[in-house]
Amino acid sequence: MSITNMIGDFFLWGFAFIFSTTVHEASHGYVAKLGGDLTAYSAGQVSLNPLPHIKREPFGMVLFPVLSFIFYGGGWMLGWASVPYDPAWAARHPRKSAWMALAGPVSNLCIFIVSFLLLKLGLDSGLLISAADTASVKQTIAELLYIMAQLNLILAIFNLIPFPPMDGSEAILLLVPEERANDFRMKIQSLGMFGFFIAIVVFSSVYAPIQAFIFQFL
Repeated sequence: MSITNMIGDFFLWGFAFIFSTTVHEASHGYVAKLGGDLTAYSAGQVSLNPLPHIKREPFGMVLFPVLSFIFYGGGWMLGWASVPYDPAWAARHPRKSAWMALAGPVSNLCIFIVSFLLLKLGLDSGLLISAADTASVKQTIAELLYIMAQLNLILAIFNLIPFPPMDGSEAILLLVPEERANDFRMKIQSLGMFGFFIAIVVFSSVYAPIQAFIFQFL
């Protein structure tokens, strides 16, 4: 990859990552607000303005994504963010907390669907082109939509895995009787960072076939 292409990809990935992460976290905060927890709202994080989210997680939203992009030689950007919430509220309202957790990956799923459909329609109609060796607005938009689709599919699937610290470990409480939800939460949270390694193994097993199946339709 040439330096020029790498710089171009850096800005495309940077936009996609910051936008997608901001929407993800703002969705958590918005649903928490609807459920009565104003913690994220009071911190200014129920917002599509990325600055409050970057201020809370500068390493996860800026430094680590840049380092990961350089490490992989372009073509990938990894990172994380978070919004504050009231643990006491979550304990009192486990179902509301579960909906809050589910909101993040659902927002990524929505971005994936919109990006994928726009890319599909654009390529089929000729409004967009996928030729990597053709530098044009049409190709740049197609590449951005592809990155948005790919990144948000990753975020949706990874975060739905029901092991801590992924959102799925809290969202799964929707399937547990409410009177047993807090006990179940304590048990699954006891996995700690071991749960994260399990999530990586699960993701590594399921993502590739899902991605291959979906993107064959482009």
